Amino acid sequence: MGLKAYIGFSLLFILVIGIAIFSMEAGYYEINFFDISFNLPIVVWVLLPVIILFVLSLLHLLFYGTLNYCRSKAFVKDEETFVASIRSFLLQKEEKFKFKTKGYKKIFRVLSQLKLDVKDTAFTSSSEDLNKAVSAIKDIKDGKFVNDRSLKLDANSELAKQNLINKINEQTDYSLDVLKKVENYSEDVVKIAFLNVVKDKAMTTVKKVYTNVKLDKEMAFKLFLKDIENIEFGLTNEEILKITKSLNYSKSEYLTLAKLYKEVLSPDKIIELFETISNEVEEAVEAYLYILCELEMIDKVREILSGYNSDELLAFRALIDLKEAGKQYSLDDISYNN
Repeated sequence: MGLKAYIGFSLLFILVIGIAIFSMEAGYYEINFFDISFNLPIVVWVLLPVIILFVLSLLHLLFYGTLNYCRSKAFVKDEETFVASIRSFLLQKEEKFKFKTKGYKKIFRVLSQLKLDVKDTAFTSSSEDLNKAVSAIKDIKDGKFVNDRSLKLDANSELAKQNLINKINEQTDYSLDVLKKVENYSEDVVKIAFLNVVKDKAMTTVKKVYTNVKLDKEMAFKLFLKDIENIEFGLTNEEILKITKSLNYSKSEYLTLAKLYKEVLSPDKIIELFETISNEVEEAVEAYLYILCELEMIDKVREILSGYNSDELLAFRALIDLKEAGKQYSLDDISYNN
């Protein structure tokens, strides 16, 4: 029974009793309480306990009704907060949530110890904000840049980092902005931006920003490949030397570099390049000798070999012996161990 119906039927009940008592006995009745005398109609004495009981029962119903209403509101509010916490966890955000009900508090404690993720399958819920967040997360994981500030991604989260990488991959001009302020980004993000710039921008642009970046060997190799494709506007000998020295190139890596540049540089320039490097770095000597052998500059090779012990650089000594015997071999044709 609803509260309104209860009040209505109770008042009707009191009225019926009052009329019935009044019709049977309309007199008065006196009660003495200590020195106080109460002389009231009999109908009042009959109805007074009923009215008191009605008022007390009404207060009881109002109290517990209000209490249940507050509990219900708390559950509704906690449900909204719980959905918001799921959204926050999925977006990898560090946020605090307060719950009023014990049940939601317990569930939240468990949830906060888990790592939530979204599946590739379709997702639906009654919360539009949660649906929107899940859709954005899927797009980010699929390599799309999501430009939605309402998500408020934590800049230090993996999700925000992946979204940044997506933006870099989509917008080469933004990659340039990253390379201009590398101190604001992690090394792996800078690396991706650098590789994108090397891939999509002109060598003249690459030369303006590559010095901002701490190169690793993969990045340097891509840079050298770009340089080979744009040799007229490429790196100077000193720049190539500085890069390879900073990365502690090995003999085999210098040899690989020599083979790459041999295809595009004129004999004078390739000789000058590796003579410059070998004068500074011992590990580049074999690459220099390789270039000289390829250009049939045997006397120069002998001159350099004369400065080493007879048991050193054996592959080049063997190659000279073969040439003197009339055998036309290149260093690539014989077995050679670095």
